[in-house]
Amino acid sequence: MYIVPIAWLYVAVMMAAAEATNSNGTVLGAIITFLLYGLLPVALVVYIMGTPARRRAIKAREQAELAAALAPDADGKTATDTITPVRKEP
Repeated sequence: MYIVPIAWLYVAVMMAAAEATNSNGTVLGAIITFLLYGLLPVALVVYIMGTPARRRAIKAREQAELAAALAPDADGKTATDTITPVRKEP
């Protein structure tokens, strides 16, 4: 899954190195080249690719919390059992 982002970062590093070592190039230009052509697009793509996994993790956590709330404790009662309020007689 990560082979394409790694390869693209390699290409961006090579582009930045070519920019820095060129007679008309600068180190600042190399840094900007690496950020704009490499790091920012790859970070965005990896974030978007990770969205389904994050959704699955959230759903699994919600299911676990629901199962824990519905599981009976040592007294045999669940967290959803209602407790009747106790009031003074009028």
